[in-house]
Amino acid sequence: MKSQNLAQWTRNFLGLFLGTLIFAGSAAAQDPLRIIAFGGHPDDCEVRAAGVAAMWAAMGHKVKFVSVTNGDIGHYAMAGGPLALTRKAEIEECGKILGIEESVMLDNHDGELMPTLENRKTIARLIREWQADIVLGPRSNDYHPDHRYTAILVQDAAFMVTVPFFTPTVPRVEKNPVFLYYHDRFQRPYPFTPDIAVDIGPVGDQKYACMAALRSQFSDWNAWLAGYHDEVPEEEEARKAWIRERFQARDAHVADSYRELLIEYYGTERGNAVEFAEAFEISEYGSQPTREQLKALFPFFDE
Repeated sequence: MKSQNLAQWTRNFLGLFLGTLIFAGSAAAQDPLRIIAFGGHPDDCEVRAAGVAAMWAAMGHKVKFVSVTNGDIGHYAMAGGPLALTRKAEIEECGKILGIEESVMLDNHDGELMPTLENRKTIARLIREWQADIVLGPRSNDYHPDHRYTAILVQDAAFMVTVPFFTPTVPRVEKNPVFLYYHDRFQRPYPFTPDIAVDIGPVGDQKYACMAALRSQFSDWNAWLAGYHDEVPEEEEARKAWIRERFQARDAHVADSYRELLIEYYGTERGNAVEFAEAFEISEYGSQPTREQLKALFPFFDE
């Protein structure tokens, strides 16, 4: 009798234990992803990843954009504090449009970012505080020193975020995040080679409204610097349409460049129909996801 009671108790205990494990695994599977993106200036995250950010946010995942400099010399008519405050307000408006958790700007001067130990610790703390599953950033092949050094700082933090006594006031990440590079067109020393491409057409209205909200950057500074400032429409709706057309052309180039990869992820019919895309390359630093794991981190693909 005692042995039967013991056997029944054992079965009940194992059933409860296994059920708890299954429930915990199911709950963990439903936990929101945590994504942090870094850019050299208050527009870089938005240009390269606004589409996927809006898609993650719509699914309840947590996205944070970080501008590593304050953009305080990126204009032809203003600079310093007034410009930095303008740029900060613009990325915050972008964040509202995209529906992401946070858009923040660090207090480093535009054009003066250096890959110092202090800055490395700042980047590591931000990743650790966010407990990121995914970290996005630029490659170090770039014309702008702020872009290059943002890339170096993120790369230099990629292992250190797992080390308990590096920035010990912030808990380490339990699992090293997946580090991903934004798309770019630089060819030397090696070209961008994407591992994933995402159809951002469904959130195009949000992305291109975000681009229009970055007025001091794209309607003012970039246009003046490249010599087409007189082409920017004065009427607001026309200006927004003009910005939309320019960025649609950029994202169409990404889709056309990586059409075969889009077909791999979406299938032939859908992949061929994608008009606008964003693409990302897995860094050799950080966790190395399989194709299926990568699809789980970008949960936008129909099975």
